[in-house]
Amino acid sequence: MKNFINRIDDLVHESLEGLVGCHGDLLELDPEFRYVARKERRSDKVALISGGGSGHEPLHAGFVGPGMLDAACPGPVFTSPTPDQMVAAAQRVSAKPGALFIVKNYEGDVMNFSMAAELCEMPVATIRTDDDVAVQNSTYTTGRRGIAGTLVVEKMVGAEAERGATLDELVRLGEAVNAATRSMGVALTSCTVPAVGQPTFALGNAEIEMGVGIHGEPGRRRVALAPADVLIEELVEAIVSDLAPQPDRPLLLFVNGFGGTPLVELYLVYHAARRQLKKRGLKVARSLVGSYVTSLDMAGCSLTLSALDDRLAELWDAPVRTAALRWGI
Repeated sequence: MKNFINRIDDLVHESLEGLVGCHGDLLELDPEFRYVARKERRSDKVALISGGGSGHEPLHAGFVGPGMLDAACPGPVFTSPTPDQMVAAAQRVSAKPGALFIVKNYEGDVMNFSMAAELCEMPVATIRTDDDVAVQNSTYTTGRRGIAGTLVVEKMVGAEAERGATLDELVRLGEAVNAATRSMGVALTSCTVPAVGQPTFALGNAEIEMGVGIHGEPGRRRVALAPADVLIEELVEAIVSDLAPQPDRPLLLFVNGFGGTPLVELYLVYHAARRQLKKRGLKVARSLVGSYVTSLDMAGCSLTLSALDDRLAELWDAPVRTAALRWGI
């Protein structure tokens, strides 16, 4: 295994220093509690705060900025941040309107964000994302995992928060977006946690993991490698069967790379998924392709579908300016 690393213990901090150094017009890093915050504070809005283990970059710190998050709390690789990080971030970025935690449904994240919410002195509410249709319960979770659909929730809720929505309004919106969003992934290779130095799981040369989690958790089953059209058809069928969108309801199609898949393949996956949706009489109205919710060096991808209406499409289109997503500004 070869990496650009000085010391394992310094990996996350040095990466955050690089992120903030590169995007100093947008971001600042708290050196004590190691959270990333918007440089320009908005005291007239609900603050959006998310976080989770590192290794999924650009999630979450890459989505801090106007139109999305106010702060992100990165933990060690695949390990939840601590409640004191979250409380410190909330104190830094929130004001009278309060703070909203957006939390992926993993036991460590849920537990620590819940503890942080109890310790915060300002009004706090929580949205929990659980968009993964692959399995009902899995390693680290009770219930479905929160994966790439988290980006969709952060984008739409972030846009509404920017307009001055109340904490209760944002909770209702976030829950509605989460309920309208489904994802599923497939791994061609394992990821390798730097501190471990070997793959998290073993796949044969002709094997893939269908329904893998973003930490390398088991999926639905091991299957033989097949042409992309065959694999994507299974993902689309699983997602559409669960989401059950109305034929006249437009969709957001988000193809997310896990970190080790080149963009040329991700666009091929998008093409295959769009054709599968068309066969089912479903219309893609918005699209996103790229590696946004990764799993270190894992080769593979996930598909996310989100059912839109006029309001949700407008929130998706709303201006955003972060390190990883920028449009309309």
